[in-house]
Amino acid sequence: MYICRSKKGCMRELIVRETNEEVYEFMSKHIDIKNQDTLIVATTTAFNIEKQLTPSFHSIVNLSRINNIRWINKFFEVVNTKLEDGGIFISSAETYTLRKKRILKKYPPVLNWMYYTIDFFFKRVSPKVSGLKKIYFFITRGNNRVISKAETLGRLYSCGFEIIEERTINGQLYFVSRKVGEPAYDYDPTYGPLIKLKRFGKGGKIIKVYKIRTMHPYSEYIQKYVYDHFGSSTGDKADNDFRVTTTGRIFRRFWLDEFPMLINLIKGDIKLVGVRPLSIHKFNTYPTSLQKQRMKHKPGLVPPFYADLPSGPMGLINSEKKYLDAYDKHPLRTDWSYFWKAFNNIVFKKARSK
Repeated sequence: MYICRSKKGCMRELIVRETNEEVYEFMSKHIDIKNQDTLIVATTTAFNIEKQLTPSFHSIVNLSRINNIRWINKFFEVVNTKLEDGGIFISSAETYTLRKKRILKKYPPVLNWMYYTIDFFFKRVSPKVSGLKKIYFFITRGNNRVISKAETLGRLYSCGFEIIEERTINGQLYFVSRKVGEPAYDYDPTYGPLIKLKRFGKGGKIIKVYKIRTMHPYSEYIQKYVYDHFGSSTGDKADNDFRVTTTGRIFRRFWLDEFPMLINLIKGDIKLVGVRPLSIHKFNTYPTSLQKQRMKHKPGLVPPFYADLPSGPMGLINSEKKYLDAYDKHPLRTDWSYFWKAFNNIVFKKARSK
């Protein structure tokens, strides 16, 4: 008969048995395991969190990976309501890159790639295709779904959390997050191939820019997180951006993702040449004087970046200011000049988005 001598010792043994010693140490850095305000569960349903009689907790740990949760956002939203402000939520996921590594290592050559391809299509692609989605969830009940790192973190941010630390342990991505606000309740995530992104237009008006999706779902929620952790050597795109899909990198290389912006051009939201329409996060990193100058004009399909090819964040800002100063004096002549400079760099110097 097993006898637990202390709550702390018993909980440690249970966590280590469910995961391993490294996971326990990782969690212990951020929470007090023995605290009565810490809830530790191993569940795939929000019900087991919501039914807790305690009004709120300081920390919640779910030892079950989120791959087996069918309604992930609903689960995160319930966790949010059960945490006090600044409360800690810890859990894990097997990301699709970690899953790929596991499958390719587990099976012999050729067979491993065949298995991986079928697995990826059924558990990653079909849940996001209308019609196939219902069949997928009917068969799997949402168990062992494939999810990317970007989608995992993005869903957390969309549900009112911020990431404190992340670490890969024994083939699983463990994350420590903090409650910083209320959930966004996003019922229209960017899953489809054609997406509409909120961007600043003329006069500060928010416009929806059409693009082909090159990033994983919910990536827009972790833009600041990616820039803060990886920076941007060009000032235009984040370095080592794990949000971009393999197909997305190909689309960006050949400008295929930009083609739908022709819809915005026809609608009159943007003009042919002009500063790039920015997200709210990116816009807020610009100097106030440049923000005001930007809002005087429509953004453009072909940005001055491709004419000047600046390096670094300040280089990009100076490039845009140089263009806007010139445009204020000679609009048509400036756009004509910048268009052909950009055309030369794109066609002959192979300047590409990353």
